[in-house]
Amino acid sequence: MFKIRVLYLVFLTSFFCYSQEGLPVYSDYLSDNYYLIHPSMAGAANCAKIRLTARKQWFGQDEAPSLQTLSFNGRIGERSGAGIIVFNDKNGYHSQKGLKLTYAHHIMFSRDEIDLNQLSFGISGGVIQNQLDETQFGTTFDPIVFGAIQKDSYFNVDVGASYNYMDFYAHATVQGLLETRREIYTDYESDNLRKFLLSVGYVFGKHENITWEPSVLFQLFDQTKEKSLDMNLKAYKNMDFGSLWAALSYRRSFDGAQYSLGNGVQSQKLQYITPIIGVNYKNFMFAYTYSQVTGDVKFDTGAYHQITLGINLFCTKERYDCNCPAIN
Repeated sequence: MFKIRVLYLVFLTSFFCYSQEGLPVYSDYLSDNYYLIHPSMAGAANCAKIRLTARKQWFGQDEAPSLQTLSFNGRIGERSGAGIIVFNDKNGYHSQKGLKLTYAHHIMFSRDEIDLNQLSFGISGGVIQNQLDETQFGTTFDPIVFGAIQKDSYFNVDVGASYNYMDFYAHATVQGLLETRREIYTDYESDNLRKFLLSVGYVFGKHENITWEPSVLFQLFDQTKEKSLDMNLKAYKNMDFGSLWAALSYRRSFDGAQYSLGNGVQSQKLQYITPIIGVNYKNFMFAYTYSQVTGDVKFDTGAYHQITLGINLFCTKERYDCNCPAIN
């Protein structure tokens, strides 16, 4: 029983570790920050946006995963956008720091100035430094353990496209497009870090007090063929000072593992539920995210907590007659 639980933990950990090659994809994008995962959204909105996030997993566990990101993106002229992302990701003895620079181009197909019909393309180039701290391994002599801090950096590229048509949107992105050989994890390390992301959503309820935004996000890891799906529902209520909003996200992996329970064998797939609450007060934004892993076998009963702070700058008036919170 113990061995099978450990095997499942290895599976669960491998899913998160692979997702952390480059900037991890959690639920940050639902906090008004699709640019964080889709470079084509740089400069797509009517405001320049600064977003700061801090995430902590498994409170009470030593060396638990944590992530901090800082992003900025805005419009350049009428048809272009640019952005920058810096992040710090730590998971036990492993950590990574990264910087991404983005350029996006937006093509308008609208017949007038109030109908949104925009096709966008974006590319991000980034440098990421991986680090493995072996100073606290505490092992006897081992030829593959150096007992020091190992570092290695690599360059990679993300490319993507977005289509925003009135209340509908779709995004497709390839992260880690280039094959990159790093020398920090010896021969066990793959040079294929490619990940495919696809987002689709629609906003409705324009003439009601509350607008609703259902959406999905599909992820595919090229090397391991791991797949997961986010199913999201977000609601907005306009207020005199701005807006209140809340979201509920359910992520489920298509891949799983088996474990023994009594005299039988059960299977379980990685899945967790994430409620989010947020407020937009004038040009400021605040959001709190709580994620809870579900299932009979899990590493800890603790949850994941995240705070997002944001500010919108250089805003112009809402340009389009649509339910398009990521644009207007």
